[in-house]
Amino acid sequence: MLDLIEKGGIIMVLILLLSLVGAVIIIERMIYFRRNRVNEEVLINRLKATFEKGHFDEALSICENNPSPVTNLMKVGIEHRHHPKHVIREAILDAASLETPQLERYLSALGTIAHVAPLLGLLGTVTGNIKAFGVLGSFGAVGDPGLLAKGISEALLTTAAGIIVSIPAIAFYNHLVSKVNHIIIRMENRVSELVLLLGGRE
Repeated sequence: MLDLIEKGGIIMVLILLLSLVGAVIIIERMIYFRRNRVNEEVLINRLKATFEKGHFDEALSICENNPSPVTNLMKVGIEHRHHPKHVIREAILDAASLETPQLERYLSALGTIAHVAPLLGLLGTVTGNIKAFGVLGSFGAVGDPGLLAKGISEALLTTAAGIIVSIPAIAFYNHLVSKVNHIIIRMENRVSELVLLLGGRE
């Protein structure tokens, strides 16, 4: 590791830092989505049964014990159950808009890392090649070609490192964005169902 840093210089340090930040974001998001994963159909059926009995405190407790974007919307709906249907709908839509930033948290940073890492690698290669040719030029025509080859090979390390960091970052970014979009669409589809489930005054 220290040898790579020594050969790659400050650019390699930046790439390694980006890889660390990217790994932390990926782990945090995967834990978040795993923690908020619930079987929505089973949950809706449980809540429907409690609504029919008029046990709204029990329904709130179910929502609190099964945290997810949908249960958060349901919780808001239950709290507004005495209001007209259009007020319940507005409250649920407002709650859904607040869930979106939480779902998309850190994803823009991960996308930036995925795009910046290979560019930093190329920058390291360019600066490394400039340095290598500069050293060769200082020796004149009698310079050792092996010295140039060594300098170029070291310069290419940053490009390789940048690509290695970028590939998993892009893969996880696309996966997480797809997951977020799926959840958002599902939340939008649930709004009318939640309003009908909660009833409310006309």
